[in-house]
Amino acid sequence: MEKDPKRNNNNLSGQAAIDKLKELIKSESICHFCTQLTQQPIASRPMTTQRVDGDGNIWFFSSIKSDKNVEIEKNNQVQLFYSNPSSYEFLSIYGSATIHTDKEKIDEMWTPLANAWFKDGKDDADISLIKIRPQSSYYWDTKNNKMISMVQVFISKVTGGAPDDREEGTVDLN
Repeated sequence: MEKDPKRNNNNLSGQAAIDKLKELIKSESICHFCTQLTQQPIASRPMTTQRVDGDGNIWFFSSIKSDKNVEIEKNNQVQLFYSNPSSYEFLSIYGSATIHTDKEKIDEMWTPLANAWFKDGKDDADISLIKIRPQSSYYWDTKNNKMISMVQVFISKVTGGAPDDREEGTVDLN
């Protein structure tokens, strides 16, 4: 396959991949969290990311009784879609999910915002964590802000050149 001269492909692995996940998810911590990937319709709901850990795992709080937890117990393959259109940053992650109820891990991940979802705070009997281990990921990003990107696209249309601020590639944590 011939490389598209308009795209800067930058496939990342190791620590660079983890750093890119953290950067993109920090910009937009809310994603569409999809389960039941082999069924129609796919179940999708907005979820707030708690953290991307040092190994590139992505963590979420969830009710142990939620539909999503039940769906993960049946099939742990999930898809996450992050979108930050104001910065032209997008990320798609396919991975496996595991459910955790370890109190120490819940304490470590706890934030005051989580109080809105769990009436008894971090001691709520209904609380769980979902850990996503990315298996494959792809990102689209710009090096500049939206306004500069739009100007570069306009200039490229006028001059026939290609804007050089777009970047995309795989994020491989294996």
